[in-house]
Amino acid sequence: MSEVVYEETATMIAAGELQSFVPFGREHCKNHPNAFNLQLRELQPASELWSSDGAAGLVGSLQEVSLQERERECWQLRKGCIRVREEDVEFEEELYTAGTVVIWSQGSRTQASKVYKAFTVDSPVQQALWCNFAVPQNKQKEDEVEHTVCIVQRSCVNVHTVSGKDFISPLPFQVSDVWATKFGLLLERKNTATDVQTSPPGEPLPTVFSMLHPLDEIAPVVFKPTGLFEGSRVQYASDVNMKIVFSSCQPSLVVSYDTVQGIHSVWTLRKVTDDERSTVLRCPSEPVGTSLGLMASGILTSHLRNISRLDSPGGSVTTTGASCVVGSGSPLHYSALHSHSNRIMTSSPGLYSRVHSPSISNMAALSRAHSPGMAAPSFSGAARFSTSFHSPSPRVHFGLLPSPNSTVNETTLVPEMEPIIPDLCMEQLWSETVTAGCQREMSSQASKVFLTSDLCENRYLCFLVDSHQQLRCVKFMESNDTSQLIFASVTTIPAKDAEPLPSIDAMLVLEACGSLVLYTGITRVSKVFVPGLLSPTFSLTNQIPQASTPMENVSTPANPGSRHLQRLDEAAMPSPVMGLRGPNIKIHEPSFLDDCTSQHTAPYIHALRDPVCNRVTLELSSGLMLRISVPEIATSELVRKCLQAIRFILPKDAAMKVLVKWYNIYNAPGGPSAHSEWNLFVTCFMSLMGYNTERLTWKQNLHFEVPLSPVIAAKKARPSDGGSDEDWEYLVGSHYHCQMNSQPVCRPVDSIGSNSSLSPETESMSSASSPCSPPLKLDSSTPLFPHIPALFYVLHLLYQELQLDELQRARASSLVCLLQQLARDLQLDEYVDLYWRDYPSLISGFNESCLIDQGQLSQMQRPSFLKAEPPCVLSWLSSCLRGEEVPPFPYLPCICQRTRLLVLSYALYILQDENATSTDASKYLTKLSAGQKSCTNEPHYRRQSIVKVNLATKSLAEQLVVWLTSEGFTLKDLESVPFGVALPIREAIYRCREQPCSDWSEEVCLLIGRQDLTKQAHKMTLAKSKASVGSGLSLEPPATTEADEEEDGMSDIIQEVTGLIWSQDLRVQEVRRLLQSSRPVRVSVVQLPEVSDHEYIEEKENKLLQLCQRTMALPVGRGLFTLFSYHPVPTEPLPVPKLNLTGRAPPRNTMVDLNSGNIDVPPNMTSWPSFHNGVAAGLKIAPASQVDSAWIAYNKPKNPELANEYAGFLMALGLNGHLTKLATLNIHDYLTKGHEMTSIGLLLGVSSAKLGTMDMSITRLLSIHIPALLPPTSTELDVPHNVQVAAVIGIGLVYQGTGHRHNAEVLLSEIGRPPGPEMEYCTDRESYSLAAGLALGMVCLGHGSNLIGMTDLNVPEQLYQYMVGGHRRAQAGANRERHKSPSYQIKEGDTINVDVTCPGATLALAMIYLKTNNRSIADWLKPPDTWFLLDFIKPEFLLLRTLARCIIMWDEILPNTEWVKSNIPQIMRGAFDPSEDFNMETMSQAQDYITAGACMALGLRFAGSANSDAFDCLYECARTFMQILSFSGTTSVQTGYYNLQTGLSMILLAMSMVMSGTGNLKVLQLCRFFHKRTGGEMNYGFHMAHHMALGLLFLGGGRYTLSTSNSAIAALLCALYPHFPAHSTDNRYHLQALRHLAVLAAEPRLLVPVDVDSLKPCYALLEVTYKETKWYEETTVELMAPTMLPELHLLKRVKVKGPRYWELSVDLSRETQHLKSILSRDGVLYVKLRAGQLPYKDDPQGWKSLLASTVNHRNSGVRAFKPEAISTFTSEPALVSFAEFFCKALDGMKHREDTLALFSAMLYECVTQECPEMLPTYIAIEQTVGALRRDDLQQTFPLWQMRLVVELWDRRVLLGPGNHHDTLLTSEFLPVMKNMVDEALDSWLRDNSLVLRSYMRGKTLPKDAQSVMLACFLVYRSIPCLRNTETHLEGCSSLGDLLARSSQLGIPLRDLLRLVPVLLGSGAQTLQAFPLQAH
Repeated sequence: MSEVVYEETATMIAAGELQSFVPFGREHCKNHPNAFNLQLRELQPASELWSSDGAAGLVGSLQEVSLQERERECWQLRKGCIRVREEDVEFEEELYTAGTVVIWSQGSRTQASKVYKAFTVDSPVQQALWCNFAVPQNKQKEDEVEHTVCIVQRSCVNVHTVSGKDFISPLPFQVSDVWATKFGLLLERKNTATDVQTSPPGEPLPTVFSMLHPLDEIAPVVFKPTGLFEGSRVQYASDVNMKIVFSSCQPSLVVSYDTVQGIHSVWTLRKVTDDERSTVLRCPSEPVGTSLGLMASGILTSHLRNISRLDSPGGSVTTTGASCVVGSGSPLHYSALHSHSNRIMTSSPGLYSRVHSPSISNMAALSRAHSPGMAAPSFSGAARFSTSFHSPSPRVHFGLLPSPNSTVNETTLVPEMEPIIPDLCMEQLWSETVTAGCQREMSSQASKVFLTSDLCENRYLCFLVDSHQQLRCVKFMESNDTSQLIFASVTTIPAKDAEPLPSIDAMLVLEACGSLVLYTGITRVSKVFVPGLLSPTFSLTNQIPQASTPMENVSTPANPGSRHLQRLDEAAMPSPVMGLRGPNIKIHEPSFLDDCTSQHTAPYIHALRDPVCNRVTLELSSGLMLRISVPEIATSELVRKCLQAIRFILPKDAAMKVLVKWYNIYNAPGGPSAHSEWNLFVTCFMSLMGYNTERLTWKQNLHFEVPLSPVIAAKKARPSDGGSDEDWEYLVGSHYHCQMNSQPVCRPVDSIGSNSSLSPETESMSSASSPCSPPLKLDSSTPLFPHIPALFYVLHLLYQELQLDELQRARASSLVCLLQQLARDLQLDEYVDLYWRDYPSLISGFNESCLIDQGQLSQMQRPSFLKAEPPCVLSWLSSCLRGEEVPPFPYLPCICQRTRLLVLSYALYILQDENATSTDASKYLTKLSAGQKSCTNEPHYRRQSIVKVNLATKSLAEQLVVWLTSEGFTLKDLESVPFGVALPIREAIYRCREQPCSDWSEEVCLLIGRQDLTKQAHKMTLAKSKASVGSGLSLEPPATTEADEEEDGMSDIIQEVTGLIWSQDLRVQEVRRLLQSSRPVRVSVVQLPEVSDHEYIEEKENKLLQLCQRTMALPVGRGLFTLFSYHPVPTEPLPVPKLNLTGRAPPRNTMVDLNSGNIDVPPNMTSWPSFHNGVAAGLKIAPASQVDSAWIAYNKPKNPELANEYAGFLMALGLNGHLTKLATLNIHDYLTKGHEMTSIGLLLGVSSAKLGTMDMSITRLLSIHIPALLPPTSTELDVPHNVQVAAVIGIGLVYQGTGHRHNAEVLLSEIGRPPGPEMEYCTDRESYSLAAGLALGMVCLGHGSNLIGMTDLNVPEQLYQYMVGGHRRAQAGANRERHKSPSYQIKEGDTINVDVTCPGATLALAMIYLKTNNRSIADWLKPPDTWFLLDFIKPEFLLLRTLARCIIMWDEILPNTEWVKSNIPQIMRGAFDPSEDFNMETMSQAQDYITAGACMALGLRFAGSANSDAFDCLYECARTFMQILSFSGTTSVQTGYYNLQTGLSMILLAMSMVMSGTGNLKVLQLCRFFHKRTGGEMNYGFHMAHHMALGLLFLGGGRYTLSTSNSAIAALLCALYPHFPAHSTDNRYHLQALRHLAVLAAEPRLLVPVDVDSLKPCYALLEVTYKETKWYEETTVELMAPTMLPELHLLKRVKVKGPRYWELSVDLSRETQHLKSILSRDGVLYVKLRAGQLPYKDDPQGWKSLLASTVNHRNSGVRAFKPEAISTFTSEPALVSFAEFFCKALDGMKHREDTLALFSAMLYECVTQECPEMLPTYIAIEQTVGALRRDDLQQTFPLWQMRLVVELWDRRVLLGPGNHHDTLLTSEFLPVMKNMVDEALDSWLRDNSLVLRSYMRGKTLPKDAQSVMLACFLVYRSIPCLRNTETHLEGCSSLGDLLARSSQLGIPLRDLLRLVPVLLGSGAQTLQAFPLQAH
């Protein structure tokens, strides 16, 4: 009887978790301050708009609106997923739309729903949907996906991305429906009645359009039908009858419905191919009448773009033609009238152009990256209002063709438009066949379409046809090359409604009778019982059958996208209820529903909606909604895995049967509690195989075992509405109850809680009952009977998989019971033996077996892979370690992942087969393939391509680690691998940790436990995604108390870093003191008795004027000192320190001011200094900061006096690259002001930001300011001279290194530009000529003689002429006219004025031939070798020539004084012949200037290198000059103070270039010495030079230094031009603004180690290896970081050295990008302190480290180690707490002191060996050995692990002592443990050799035998199953015989020796004879 009940209940399953459902958005809307509430407030005054009687009308209208609102309510749900702390948290997301509000909310089972985003728009929302847009990236292959919500209104689509961008895309037509696809949005145009008349014959207008991105144009979709009559012609999708009913992203499908034929078609959606594009865009082939002979695409384009003529002059808006009607005669919405009609008017031109340009596509193509706000203004403005207001007719043309009364020019406009290019193509895959039977009634449009898959991974596309009340399911699959989908058979299922349940591969179907049925694919599983709802079969039987149909149409709250309320008008449905509903159909209220349903007794389900995972909403006829969840197929991990294996091996139909059967049993109403799930599974599974489960003894006891799967809660929540009598009846009659009663009541107590063998009573009971009861037989008719062997085998492999996971291993013991039964019945003794060895105490209790007749055996399919010898993964790994030949190991793809990973890891690392993970995987693994093939194309094999990183060069350990990471293996997984198996992997990780590659991914670094590298890799990605502000180092300035501290502009230097670099002194504070210009200076003048008070005041002011020369020069140096040290706050202006030119006179501290009128102060004295002050402030901004156009404009000062400062600020922004963000509009604004300084700053800034880009827009900008670049006929612009100079340099910067022919030609002629008439070009000509020379040099930088296409210009010869003089050549080209008339002011004649042209020409030559080592050019620049000629050259020019010659002969510069002297001509060095007529002054000046030039070249050659030879050489020269200066004697008079000081300044600059960024003390002392000298000839220019030197010395606060690239040298030549201004307004020889170009030569090269745990900068030892060059061998130096690195191109490798920190090596020979990115982010290099070490700051000598402390005490390290001290050496919390709890002796633990000592020793070893993660392994080994000695091991698994550990250790020792250093278990710990195991087993063997012998002879074991110890012995001694090999070893007379035979068995020699006494039976004496320590 019980069976029958069982069958019946099985067809019903219970749904769980019932809760009533109300969309969250509805609740939220009540409180949402949406448009209606807002309008209510706004409208109070303007009520007359609505009606004459004010408020009453208003209320009425609002009431109307809210009703309409209720009707428009709809929502949709989807699954959301985010990562929270490693786990994936799943939740439901809801998108709710009502009226103008869209609410996106999220909520899960555990958390209440919350609003994620809410949007309110202007007009009612037609539809809201989620859509992902693909944004193509330039370089990467994959597109970036933007997740968005699209809100469709009548005239536009609002797109809001998750990242916060908003777009508004106007719609050029009315849209009926919008669909989200893989590529973007698909829009369906609404067909209007007028369409048919207006469209030209032959070319209907497209109906389907696509939008790939909110900024892209809307383009028509092409479609490609597969019809015979069409001839698969490609055309626009223009069929009016085709309606889209469904779209999906994965796979990319669209389902459409033909309203005329009534059939559905499936299309694939893809990008359009070029052929299709060209086919569609060609003119239509058939000739058309001329009047309408417009290109179809042209017409289309004009329609689409007609919207752009909304209020453009082209199409007059006021015509009565409706060029853009909004509503079809709709009453005007309030929004159309009122919603801020000024919104369009105020928008900036940028915003406007998108809508009104006749061709939108150019705009879209411009850039998607522009600010998202620039899409388009919303159309709710006055323009829309006016058009709709004037339209007389309700007809909606929507401008789809020129209307009859529109103006003529509008019609002629049409054909010129270029066509819109289609993006997507729909290709037909399948369409329904119309069979004759169906013809009589055309099927209606599908109301629902969805994709579903069944339990066996078949996929179906299902659509619900209401008219036939059936669900049609189309099976589809991928073709073999996975390029397209093939659609197969159609199955129909009668259904009223259906929804898929994706997470359980099933779908829920509502049948016409009202019952819910669960299907998987097209297989019916069972009915679903919803507690609390009566089964509809009772309540509806007496009703009219059709009653349900119309009902369904009433209460659907407008299912999004498909079911519209309008469908209620279909009168076609005959129904008695129809008349009843007539009057109040408009009011959609639950009350009215109650009226209709009052005739029904109870509510019933009439629709399903919103499926997410396994949850779905039921709509009841009463209008209520219930959310139910359909239970999953299994909760326990073990059952789930078994089902996977079964599904894998069985044929599909058989697998489906099993799964459905199991699902029914498991989920029967009132089903089992979760923990008996496994028992239920075994029962079900075995009965399907034909077992009679009632009679298996062990099966009966299974029910009372402990819970096996730790499921958290009871599985099914019972509904809360109490029970009833029927429930009890049901329970009593249940199969489960009957089964319980049949159990023996006298159950032994002890077997409840333990896994141990059944107690003797049961055993005797069962054995007693067996003779009298008939033997158990199998029923061979059951579905699984033929497949028993195959099923047994896959479950055995699953068992092996579970062995490799500590977390799953507990479940293996329950699986083993099932396996041993099957193995016995299949008579596979070796398998039974294997299980017995694994679980000896468990298996020895089982001895039942069921007979299988021979006849039945033939029905079983014995698969070929089932071998007699069982595959055992642990013994496979063990033989790997022993180095034996291994057969491939079988595994199940996708199920036995762990097996695959570990087998291949061992093959790669232990067997050292490099290809194990790629090409040779089949050597080690055989894939089982049967039943389903779907898993065989596994994902990992596809990923292999990424992983293959030049494997040859890597060690096996590195290969293993990289491969494991690519397979997704993490540290967490490693923890669950058993300790013996994991040891080789841990060893590989340990080896990699020592010397990792710098380019490994974040995941690899995590796996090897190098957080420092992970952090570095992470920073790397962070910087890529967005500039990381502050990147790790705290950039907050230290809190200072004094008010004046803040305003000196130098508070942002990172104290932490400078404190580490210069830890011994306060030099940074000293530099701040020297460079501050914001406090008054001290004016100390002693009043002599004869000086009157008035004269004294004048004297003080004169002194102050001298001091101010210095103050005004300080900002130039300060800009360099604080370079890039500040990240501005975007909401605050940049703080600019004041330039304070007042003084204080001691002793009374009286104010001294220059403005008192007592002395003459030069006019405009402060204009350039304040420019420099602005530059200095702007240069603080780091390039990585967030700066935008608005912030730059926001800093503009209010009062005009600060305009110069702002000009400097703009130039600084250009130098750090931020000026590119300034909008062109603003640049134009600044230039039109005509402020000279602003123009200079802006032009130089923009050019620096666009260095070497040849940017056209900037070129235009600069050309306007250079007359020579304008056409000769252009109007003469009055450009100030300095601005022209800046523009010329700008051309040089923008075209740097490009060798641009035209610019070079112009600049060449500009060097010698003659003065023109009318005072043109007459003042400051030198600076213009110099600028032209410098610019020419930059354009042709380093090109040397191979200037392409410039040979006819003779550049070098022309420059040489400019340098030495000669006849001026005729002006060629465009500017001939300009120079016809000579100047009225300057008489120059027809020779070149060398004084003007020489400097520019010299430097131009130097830069063109820079580093080319071209001797012929260099010889032109030699100083003359006769006194006569020397007299003709200015000494200054000698400096320039020497400098130029040296940097051309770059490689000959040597850092010693001999080289410097070698530049002085021979005649000056030799003995002077008094007869010679020479001038002493000439000689000394020439000598000094040449020396200065050579020093300058030396400085450039070794810039930023801190080369000590170069520095010593320069320092010596400086000392010489200082000595000459200090003599007031002859020489200094001859040379002149000015000349000496110039030379000295240049040498000082050269020195600070060499020592740039290092803060060298000697240079600092010199700078300070000159800082103090203010009197005499010390002018503004010298101060500028000295403070620039100081700035360069501490460049960027010690974080930057100079580069020697060509570009940097050019910048330094511009900035350090050796003629400094005489006073602050002097720009005659060189424009002051160019001094700041030195910034372009700066590069970050400071490496700051940051401790990854404390995130504080620290010291670390670096080893830097230089590449070999012609000057020196490959050299390695040690540096203590933080330190400046040399230039990267000189380096081979940078390495963080031990022993304090983990080593880390950056190899620069391959690529420098990684290190560059580190340096550019403040140089933060993360380092990780090794355990047991202290940082250098706390322990400079290394005497306090954990290892050092052990050396001092003679006794062993362990004793000296105090666990309390652990916290000082390691920051790992796990280790600290281990020391706390396990290593300290507490009061009651005296007897366990040895254990504590052991734990302390383990901890000590882990910490000193740097492998704290080994601690669990140590403990596990200790526990295993302890348990073995106490004889309480329940299973042999721990011994297996121990055996693997020993084997690995043996292998390492065998390889030789050399390999010891990188093995993990090096100490004496392992040998001790190994000995203990040997002892325990040997002592057992002495006592029980008989047991072993009888086992080896295959006899049954005696009852009381210690089966556990026997199994332990067999496992540990690796003795194979000898039952059938006893013949081999029996009767061996001698040991030699035994050895010969045993070699075939693979028993290791060492273990064989233990067996000798047993086998030879010669007693114990042989045991003594052999030395057992044979290891």
